[in-house]
Amino acid sequence: MMVGSNMLPHGALKGVKVLDLSRILAGPTCTQLLGDLGADVIKVENPKTGGDDTRQWGPPYVEDAEGNPTDLSAYYMCANRNKRSVAIDIASPEGQAQIRALAADADILIENFKPGGLAKYGLDYESLKAEFPSLVYCSISGYGQTGPNAPKPGYDLMAQGYGGIMSVTGEPDGAPMKVGVGIADVMCGMYACVGILAALRHRDQTGEGQWVELALVDAQIAWLINEGVNYLTSGTLPQRRGNGHPNIKPYGVYETSDGHVILAVGNDSQFQRCAEFLGLSELPKDPRFATNPARLEHRDALDEVLIPAVKAKTSAEVIAGLEALKVPAGPVQTLDQVFASDQVAARDMRITMESAAGPVDLIGNPLKFSRTPVTYRHAPPHCGQETAEILDESNDVSSHVNKQP
Repeated sequence: MMVGSNMLPHGALKGVKVLDLSRILAGPTCTQLLGDLGADVIKVENPKTGGDDTRQWGPPYVEDAEGNPTDLSAYYMCANRNKRSVAIDIASPEGQAQIRALAADADILIENFKPGGLAKYGLDYESLKAEFPSLVYCSISGYGQTGPNAPKPGYDLMAQGYGGIMSVTGEPDGAPMKVGVGIADVMCGMYACVGILAALRHRDQTGEGQWVELALVDAQIAWLINEGVNYLTSGTLPQRRGNGHPNIKPYGVYETSDGHVILAVGNDSQFQRCAEFLGLSELPKDPRFATNPARLEHRDALDEVLIPAVKAKTSAEVIAGLEALKVPAGPVQTLDQVFASDQVAARDMRITMESAAGPVDLIGNPLKFSRTPVTYRHAPPHCGQETAEILDESNDVSSHVNKQP
């Protein structure tokens, strides 16, 4: 899907202005989503450091006409479309004044400095709430604003380790394993977006802003989901099961004669059909395998029979055969297969935008709206790309306010 920067701004959040003082991934994930929904997102970047840290997290980078790498790393671009970049040094009095001027016209401010990090600049929530009582102010940190770990820095890997997800990820006899992408950051950004939108609705109803505060570790603990509640209910620590599931069997990745497939057999009738397809029609009659609780209790014994039966067939045979029987089965695709698929094209999950450095390919937004569709208005910007434009707008707003009687 080819999209440009000349589309008219619209969407559910048209007219909402976001002042984005965040960097790396959690905050930028949140503000990119707000931008996709129509908000005007102003990304504040430090000119002394070259902007957001992730601009240097490459290769790969988008290259200029001469083949030189620009400040548009792939990592940076993954969470920074639909934003305009302004270069401001908030450590300077001038920069602090510029942020306050921008805040005067903002609905939302989001930041991910260490707790208390913005207080010395007079830009923390307590310093701004009296002057901007309707502002929705969101703070993201590693461990939150309270608790003994509050002063510690927060990183995705640290959150995955402290929050427990690594203890349940990986092979049973292997080391604890992180998820392959920065999922603690991404999910924290999603929770932040939900919190901001709830606070924005409250503001629209009452005129009252508020402080939305969350932590990477808290968010990660929240999405332990079934494994977390399994432990709270039983008091038994969960085991690492690789690609297996703690509550369903068979459910995981199985080797075939030419690759791997996923089996997600969710109930007993599906298991019966799966066993028949694999030539194991007697298996569901065995009391050890007749029900899902029994299969969970006898996991290893089931795999001794199931694994060679699946391995005797090709991936295509397993997928086609089980799909015909309405038993969930699917491929394990590499990213080239993912982004070349007809399904991705049909759902606009691969998009191309025209940036200042040329066309860039990005992952599309998964949200589909019948009335207020997602729009892609601004490609990921260079650091400070719109500084003059944004500061001029801020001066215009200040002049208008000062002229009011």
